Amino acid sequence: MKRRMLAGELYQAGDPEIAADLARAARLMERFNTSPADDPRTRLAALRDLLGAVGDDTWIRPPFYCDYGSRIRIGPRCFVNFNAVFLDVAPISIGADVQIGPNVQLLTPTHPVEPEPRRAKWESATPITLGDNVWLGGGVIVLAGVNVGANTVVGAGAVVTRDLPPNVVALGNPARPVRPVE
Repeated sequence: MKRRMLAGELYQAGDPEIAADLARAARLMERFNTSPADDPRTRLAALRDLLGAVGDDTWIRPPFYCDYGSRIRIGPRCFVNFNAVFLDVAPISIGADVQIGPNVQLLTPTHPVEPEPRRAKWESATPITLGDNVWLGGGVIVLAGVNVGANTVVGAGAVVTRDLPPNVVALGNPARPVRPVE
């Protein structure tokens, strides 16, 4: 099942190898989320152990939640505010200089619309990519398979259901470009 998951195919998450990866991430999240606020070295070490890549001068404020962590890559000089949820069944790639507001969710998993496969616990996932210098306002939700272009700003509370081009301001549910970035 893990091979299927990594290939982006339908899989069932009850597999023992997948469960072990989830447990590993849970331990590392706990270490990160409970690290002393006045010990940034310990906090950064926990984050580097959890995530696939963390660029220089990047900071995530706890609490932070993810599925596996190892499928998340964050570029340099990024900031992620409180209560971020990054469900990384598929890869999540975040460029340089990205700003992510509080309560943002990046959700790569998806489930079949048909009732029988969903009842049988089949699921899959598609990657999310945020380009360089993106800003996601508080409470933004980015759904599976979405790419957000460089320099794009997504307004607070927006739900991003499809790709956004570079250099726009996008708002709403579903998020739509409303003007170019000057």
